[in-house]
Amino acid sequence: MSTLPVTTDPRITSLPSAEIRRRFLEFFAERGHTVVPSASLVPAGDQTLLFTNSGMVQFKDVLSGAEKRSYTRAVDYQRCLRVAGKHNDFEEVGRT
Repeated sequence: MSTLPVTTDPRITSLPSAEIRRRFLEFFAERGHTVVPSASLVPAGDQTLLFTNSGMVQFKDVLSGAEKRSYTRAVDYQRCLRVAGKHNDFEEVGRT
């Protein structure tokens, strides 16, 4: 496994993940999106999933038309766990 070269470009800086999330939410909030809190990693009231496996899980009822929200544009960041299929997070344990 190769590593990426370290850059000396002064325009590129390292940021903590919390700052990246803050800037991401702020960018969309400034453009009219409603900031929606991250949902639980264990979905509440959804018997079809053991874990939240994408950022859209908390919007399933909205997308199916079963629920209406007061906003039409949303932004969130969502912790996810994928344990099967194309993206299997368990296979990456210990590697990253």
